[in-house]
Amino acid sequence: MSDPVPPISTQVSTLAAQEPDAPALTCDGVTVTRAELDAATNRLARGLASLGVGLGDYVTIVLPNSLDWVHAVLACWKLGAIPQPLSARLPDAELAALLQLRRPAVLIGRTDPTGITPNTTTAVAQGFSDAPLPEAVSPVWKSMASGGSTGRPKLIEAGNDSRVPPAIGTPLGAQEGDVTLISVPLSHNTGFTTFAVGLLQGHHLVVMPRFEPHEFLRLVSEHRVTFLTTVPTIMQRLLPVYRANPDAYDLSSIRRFWHLAAPCPPAVKRAWIDLLGPQVVWELYGGTELQALTFISGEQWLTHPGSVGVVVAGEMTVLDDDGNECPPGVPGEIYMRRAAGSRPTYRYVGSTAKSRDGWESLGDLGYFDNDGFLYLTDRRVDMFTVGGRNVYPAEIEAALAEHPQVLSSLAVGVPDEDLGQVPYALVQAPGLDADDVRAFLSERLAPHKLPRTIEFVDRPLRDDAGKARRSAVRDEVISRRQVR
Repeated sequence: MSDPVPPISTQVSTLAAQEPDAPALTCDGVTVTRAELDAATNRLARGLASLGVGLGDYVTIVLPNSLDWVHAVLACWKLGAIPQPLSARLPDAELAALLQLRRPAVLIGRTDPTGITPNTTTAVAQGFSDAPLPEAVSPVWKSMASGGSTGRPKLIEAGNDSRVPPAIGTPLGAQEGDVTLISVPLSHNTGFTTFAVGLLQGHHLVVMPRFEPHEFLRLVSEHRVTFLTTVPTIMQRLLPVYRANPDAYDLSSIRRFWHLAAPCPPAVKRAWIDLLGPQVVWELYGGTELQALTFISGEQWLTHPGSVGVVVAGEMTVLDDDGNECPPGVPGEIYMRRAAGSRPTYRYVGSTAKSRDGWESLGDLGYFDNDGFLYLTDRRVDMFTVGGRNVYPAEIEAALAEHPQVLSSLAVGVPDEDLGQVPYALVQAPGLDADDVRAFLSERLAPHKLPRTIEFVDRPLRDDAGKARRSAVRDEVISRRQVR
């Protein structure tokens, strides 16, 4: 019988004892060693304990990417508490709703809008000992927030405790000694999981406080980054900067480049395969819940362009509105379930996902081809009809992404007296005008999919995790149109 896996906190302390001077983390120009990280989080854990935080307690962390964020999460694990990272940009109303779902013992980095939960900062660590703490196991190793397919706030608690195997990154190609760049928010599951993989495998984690394309490319070059996970919106923003001065950056150190969290426009995907090589670029599709996953390599994508891969964990099926399995090539709603006999990968607190006979849907639409490769079309809540014909915003956005001057875009359906709804596009594209965009799209989209209105914006339309509040954008556009 094999020895039980120790909790994350013990694994981190063991790595610190083995190589105390090895770099653990670099953020905003500051590098801390494994020993320094271990000591600082021992102090913070004691500081949080002085406020009453203990085994199984929730600790809500509302901080941007920073050393403080890392210290707070690791200190939670050392107490056997449960870290709940939330976006530092979360509106008060949404923060209040999430806090009500599972009341934390303390809130770090923000005050509770309702005035119920006590708050603190990482400065509470001052004056406490950095000596090792007794081993503790968090009953849930992470709790992530999501509006998901329901649009209502919910928490997704991991289905296992903090005795996480150190090789969780091995299926992703992560190796001991990797240098990992984190460019997405740590409060998002992509950033959080990448952080955990690097922490457990002893990576040098290079964390960006916020994404900026020049800085991303500089950090890859300077630190010789070997492993990273990112999202399509960042991939798209990087391309024009790199192309403007490719000799200024060296991306040759990258051994594994993962992207996930949102559909990647084919033009953007192909550009990165050309840049790094098909053996380097990989894609993962699945939810925070981890019921099932697909992987696809760059080589596979070139023979199945547009696909998100084959199922590598759990099970997936595509069903029509009556619950019948769709044949290859016919779109429907994607449903997932964990492999038979496996332990639950998550549990919901708050609203739940749509389910059907043991299968769960995250709201995505797509189809399988004859080779078993999955293709996404869009999310059910985002699809709209124009004169009775289905239109998927992702298809419009993918066509816009083919234009080299388009940095980001978002398409929504807005009411129309004649056709019911028509496409409306918001586009970040310095130097272009509406006629340029219409002419470009007319060669790529059917007439009913062409945006009737093109609105130019001067800011990214998705956050650094690749997410967009599409329903809020649509409501705001409709409200403005009604005022006119």
